[in-house]
Amino acid sequence: MEASMQGTAVATPEPHPAPHLRAAWQSAESFCIKCGFCLPACPTYRETGVEASSPRGRLDLMYAVAQGRLPLQAAEHQLWFCLGCLACETACPSGIRYHDMLEAGRIDSTARRSHGLGLALQRVLLLGLLPSPTLLRLVVLGMALYQRSGLRRLVQATRLLWLIPPLARLEARMPPVAFPVSWRGALREPLSPPAHPHAPREAVLLTGCVMDAAFGAVHGATVRVLARNGVRTLLPPGQTCCGALHLHAGDEAGAQALARRNIAAFEDSGDAAIVVNSAGCGALLKAYGALLAHDPQWKTRAGRFSRRVQDVSEFVAGLSLAPPNRLEVRVAYDDPCHLLHAQQVREPPRRMLESIPGLTLVPLREADMCCGSAGSYSLAHPEMSLRLLNRKLDHIAASGAEVVATGNPGCLLQLRQGMQARGMAIRVAHPVELLAEAYGLR
Repeated sequence: MEASMQGTAVATPEPHPAPHLRAAWQSAESFCIKCGFCLPACPTYRETGVEASSPRGRLDLMYAVAQGRLPLQAAEHQLWFCLGCLACETACPSGIRYHDMLEAGRIDSTARRSHGLGLALQRVLLLGLLPSPTLLRLVVLGMALYQRSGLRRLVQATRLLWLIPPLARLEARMPPVAFPVSWRGALREPLSPPAHPHAPREAVLLTGCVMDAAFGAVHGATVRVLARNGVRTLLPPGQTCCGALHLHAGDEAGAQALARRNIAAFEDSGDAAIVVNSAGCGALLKAYGALLAHDPQWKTRAGRFSRRVQDVSEFVAGLSLAPPNRLEVRVAYDDPCHLLHAQQVREPPRRMLESIPGLTLVPLREADMCCGSAGSYSLAHPEMSLRLLNRKLDHIAASGAEVVATGNPGCLLQLRQGMQARGMAIRVAHPVELLAEAYGLR
């Protein structure tokens, strides 16, 4: 009897090598019909002409992995070569949620590549640096001192970094960095105490990680513009990095942990709008409900949190603005991918700029195309990133603009680095900074 039972035993099936991709494929509401509308919208396809580097090509690869017809390793290059700009979703007539498949594939890829120096360094950045405002400010301070002390000129003149090519590429692409504004006292002063303690309306500002360390001037401009229009800005003390870079890097658990911290930190502010001046952060904050959809203890709280989130341009669009002063300047607006394609916010930032008397909003060709920053993409794929940046800079130069405005830290850094490398005398600014200037609130 025992031998008979052993003979009929059923072997335990092997776990699927890409469980997240398989789950995303099985739950997809629509599938690619190969219409090709995504092709002209995809930056990597336009640059390479390679079908596998297009959204429908990548979906084919991911579908094959999910169905067990292709090993995950065969699709990994294209999973990471994608910018994640989501222009394909805007172009897709079938409403395919491409980013669900992409994020699932990257999560599986990161799980498969559980060892290695590169992954270890990435974890140090994501888990150690970004969630720590103090450490991040120290890094930004070091970069600013390096650029202004003459050390950078010495390093470049002696070509010391040529012995370490990755560091040489990183140094060459370092954008102009300002000293952390909070250490100059210019950021915290307008935020605490609020400019209008008895304002009839309140909003809550996400300070984030990179924005807080390197773009405190944008936070200051945001708070001053809101105060000028009767809105008191609150700063929850327990907030942290939004987790967007973690999720894009395949670290779903890290992104979920940060989401829980932010949700808990913002709950004491009631139903006040959560104002975000970073497009990438705003896109993920609005998706916290989906990120924690399978967590019974947090999904309801996450959904309530996401419904409160607004880009600063959306929030300003709902105000009766005090009239700004004239600002005689020609401005080209470049859409951040995660504001236009992920959040579907196009007109509010343009209306905010057009509300400034004297400001001329000039047309910018391919304003809806990625500049090549895409989080850490410019470091992982410097050649493609530079091709896209040069294409963007050509269009900016042809526009005749004196200022290019965009609302995401990665885009701001990428464009500033490009302007510096080319010697272009065009300023790069956040739209809310220009509105603050028109109010005389610099």
